[in-house]
Amino acid sequence: MQPIPIRTTVVGSYPFPGWLEFATQHLDQFGPADVEEMIDDAVVAAVHDQITAGLDVITDGEQTRLDFNLSFYGFIKGLQPNHSETRKFGPPAHDQRGKHSIVDELTAPKGLGAVREYQRLKKLAPAGPTLKASVPGPYTLSGRMLPNDRYKDRYAITEALLPFVSKELEELVAAGCTEITVDEPSMSCYAYREDTRRFVEIFNRTVAPVVGKGRLSTHLCFGNFKGRPVGYRSIKPMLPDFLDLTVDEVHIEMANREFAEIELLAEFAQVMDVAVGIIDVKNYYIETVADVEERIRRCLQYVPAEKLAVAPDCGLSQTARWAARQKLINMVAGARKVREQLAVMA
Repeated sequence: MQPIPIRTTVVGSYPFPGWLEFATQHLDQFGPADVEEMIDDAVVAAVHDQITAGLDVITDGEQTRLDFNLSFYGFIKGLQPNHSETRKFGPPAHDQRGKHSIVDELTAPKGLGAVREYQRLKKLAPAGPTLKASVPGPYTLSGRMLPNDRYKDRYAITEALLPFVSKELEELVAAGCTEITVDEPSMSCYAYREDTRRFVEIFNRTVAPVVGKGRLSTHLCFGNFKGRPVGYRSIKPMLPDFLDLTVDEVHIEMANREFAEIELLAEFAQVMDVAVGIIDVKNYYIETVADVEERIRRCLQYVPAEKLAVAPDCGLSQTARWAARQKLINMVAGARKVREQLAVMA
């Protein structure tokens, strides 16, 4: 059971400072020590914004990841970028994300980099909030890799990646991380057409080594590359099978879907805590504190306060920093107001 009712949390990513985006386009002008300083400074900025907002749970903002998936590909041997497979012009969408050909056996001799990210966060964050690490699950991680004769389909690639993710989770726990999100948005995006029992079995095998060793959650959404969804945006195809995911908490995108199917949160709440996306990261309307209060009260009709957390729909990396900052400030303020009201009523 989570210790704080209506806990305020985030999925993982946070906008890069403008100077970091500029610097990443001119890395040849920086030395290794300069790059390390730059990364530390970016994490400090992300932490500062989250601490200022007053979040109960914070991350490093994924400031070392230039893409949710593709940054991990740099740690995996046997891959080669395949630029011929991506659309070059026109409206931004998922088919413009980088793809990779598999040219050799897939290995990850130095892990996936999440442990070092967590260690940096632990060094730079102040005492108080819970520190969370986020790692993509193997099915989602496989999404930009092209099958070949050795790995004949996405599931074969997923099976090759699964041990890498499991090992990373074990090493995060060993490094002292007490809260981990295993992001599997591809599972929620494609639940309408794939075998959901197979998804659950893959997920549960991935997390098995760390079950009971910390707070484990998963993030389910419908895509957010360039602020655009990609999947069939319905929770219903996930049920009832996703109720068997071995997690303490499930995070579900709701705000961008105008809280459609909110009643289905009750089914999740019967078996796990529920983090509800009440902040729309695809919209530049800044939710007011009153908006947040009203949305939380709607959620409380289906999820008890002691099992409810609130968060943005997805990571904030695709939202301008000025908007992300104010959205978080208002989210926390609204959550605190409802929390205080419940305490008075108790």
